Amino acid sequence: MNDRIIRALRGEPVDRPPVWFMRQAGRYLPEYREVRSKHAFLEVCETPELALEVTLQPLRRFELDAAIVFSDILPVLTAIGRSWDLVKGKGPVIHQPFRDPSELSTLVRPDVAEALPHVPATIRLFREAKPDTPILGFAGSPFTLLCYLVEGGSSKDWTRTKRLLWEEPETADAVLGLLADVVGDYLQSQVDAGAAAVQMFDTWAGALSPAMWERWAGKYATRALARVSGAPRLYFTRDTSPFLSRLHQTGADAFGLDWRVDVREARKALGAETPVQGNLDPIALYAPAADIKAQVHAICDAAGPVGHVFNLGHGVTPTTPIDGVHAMIEAVHERKNG
Repeated sequence: MNDRIIRALRGEPVDRPPVWFMRQAGRYLPEYREVRSKHAFLEVCETPELALEVTLQPLRRFELDAAIVFSDILPVLTAIGRSWDLVKGKGPVIHQPFRDPSELSTLVRPDVAEALPHVPATIRLFREAKPDTPILGFAGSPFTLLCYLVEGGSSKDWTRTKRLLWEEPETADAVLGLLADVVGDYLQSQVDAGAAAVQMFDTWAGALSPAMWERWAGKYATRALARVSGAPRLYFTRDTSPFLSRLHQTGADAFGLDWRVDVREARKALGAETPVQGNLDPIALYAPAADIKAQVHAICDAAGPVGHVFNLGHGVTPTTPIDGVHAMIEAVHERKNG
């Protein structure tokens, strides 16, 4: 197996930085759009054979060091009793938002193996199809899932969620505790199915102050990740800078950095021995190839030769030019450590 990414996540020497990128299977690829023209998003997520096809698509185009299983961060909400869908122009919509402490009894503690079988099944299919390529699993963090659950979808300021934290802290603790246990078990099921590493996406934790992050996001990320063993565990949040000195509290083995973070400063805050991942601005992929390559090399120089996985600082956008992706990957391949 290509173990470059696992060695990098363990802080071991590698010949060059491993590279994969968030949302590497998605709407910027015409072959993905072809699949989606025939199948709804949730159908693809919940049909392992379709999810496998989409997971494989970027590997056919690009020389990547890992796949990431095709899914979404929201299936955990389905498992605890809240259905959802993607609505064009609105994004995710949760059909029964959590708005009152009296609704606690409507949330369920599922058997993860029964409630969330699709992603582990896709991982097992991938391991059969591509035994020499690592595949990464993932899940949304407890706090980010709480945001969607309470707001009923996306939000600019997450007012309802923050009000719940302030006005009903015991209720917030109860819901976050449930989410943390389910997320942890869900990630472990992916490791058990063959995931080489798993990433927790705490997408909206950047909406919190550092103290609030520690109380609400960090605390329950820690609880979830403590339930996972047997593979490296990554933690990623947007707007990472205010929390750098606190990230180790999560117990994660490596940390994804968004593009607003200076990699050298992150290395200082986290410690030189801590593996990091990132962090090219996704919009940089629209730049000329020479500029893309210069930015990639600058990030690799800042990160150093050990303990760095090259990635974007967030997910690739739907209109990203494929030539830009090629230029990024070629630039990583040009790097030689040692």
